[in-house]
Amino acid sequence: MSAAPSPFSRGTVIGMLLVGALAFVALLWFLGNNTGGSGNDGGAHVGGKGLNGFAGLAQMLETEGLDVQRLRNRKTIESTPGLLILTPPAGAEGKEISKIVDARRYIGPTLVIAPKWFATAVQSTKAKQGWVQILSTNPPEWPGFADNVTVEIGDKKSTPAGGWRVGARRGKLPDDRQVEYGSGKGLVPIVNAGNGKILAAWLDDDGYYPGLNALAGIDPDYGGDDEDIYPVVMVFEPDLMDNWGLADKATALLARDLVLATADNRSQPFAFDMTFNGFGASRNLLTLAFEPPFLAATICLLLAALAVAWRALHRFGPALSQGPEIAFGKAALVGNAAGLIRRAGRVHLAAAPYADAMRERIALALGLPRGLSHDEIERLIDAAQDRRGVPGPTFSSAARHLRDARKPHDVTRRALVLQQIERLLK
Repeated sequence: MSAAPSPFSRGTVIGMLLVGALAFVALLWFLGNNTGGSGNDGGAHVGGKGLNGFAGLAQMLETEGLDVQRLRNRKTIESTPGLLILTPPAGAEGKEISKIVDARRYIGPTLVIAPKWFATAVQSTKAKQGWVQILSTNPPEWPGFADNVTVEIGDKKSTPAGGWRVGARRGKLPDDRQVEYGSGKGLVPIVNAGNGKILAAWLDDDGYYPGLNALAGIDPDYGGDDEDIYPVVMVFEPDLMDNWGLADKATALLARDLVLATADNRSQPFAFDMTFNGFGASRNLLTLAFEPPFLAATICLLLAALAVAWRALHRFGPALSQGPEIAFGKAALVGNAAGLIRRAGRVHLAAAPYADAMRERIALALGLPRGLSHDEIERLIDAAQDRRGVPGPTFSSAARHLRDARKPHDVTRRALVLQQIERLLK
């Protein structure tokens, strides 16, 4: 067989292998981290682009150049540094919220946005994905979290709240009657409604939060002595943060300032939780493969696979083309004749002609004169063996044994003796 020209250059093959390997690794990464999909399902979370969603808030922060993350792993949100923004639905487990908030008190600040609106998808062919229509209100019921705080929502017949105010700043709300307020002990107001009720506050504790003090317009020295604890901010009125509210420029600027004051550090991540909204993903083996300490083993396996592929490419080279079934020339004639003799069981008939052929080859190699008899030639070959000290039987004896052989095995073995004599005499 002979080497056939490859239809692809070596560089093309290597490129195809690398692209395929990278695509496979990317597939494993996305499967392991559940990063597929934007989550734009009309829900009140960071993926929602409807009136009640918070995609606008995330986009605004990203425009600021901040590191905005969307977390889908419950264990991750308990340990991720930086600001965590929780948007649990009305029916979320209060104990789960409390567990996360408590776990983060010395890791990073937490901002909890309470839900208010009950919305459904717009049933129209002209509606875009994620659009919703507001049907009613739905207050949060989170027993086990901030049980000393009470939440109330006005109805369509309530007295207008008068928008929101923070110090000398004023702004309007999308719905000035159906406004959600919070009340209770241990709340430090940040944003109030025009009627004085609390729209956003932080939980009073032993921490000192100068950024929140400045935004709320209170004593700059207000706070405790624990410099390691982080704040927990409660936004009772979601229209201060959702897409509907951010349509107003003043409200959008307030939302930005409130988030930055809570974080008090622009270099840390700004993470939005999506697990409470049904986008949670548990850790699996694929996830672990891309996390320390298993990341090192994954990299080693990938490098080993790359080395094997590279070695295989150099070892085997281009594809070999299959030769013709019936070869051409004298070699083919000899091969075909040998095959015919072997099939007929007449190998012993080739013994005497082979011995004669070897005698003539050796005589030619020794330069013996022409015209001598066969016996004389074999005698001279024996004499040459004796002069050169060639071990083993004499040529005449080996040739006689070959001519007398009858079994294929004996023919082969005795023919090899003649080949050995020829090789030693040359």
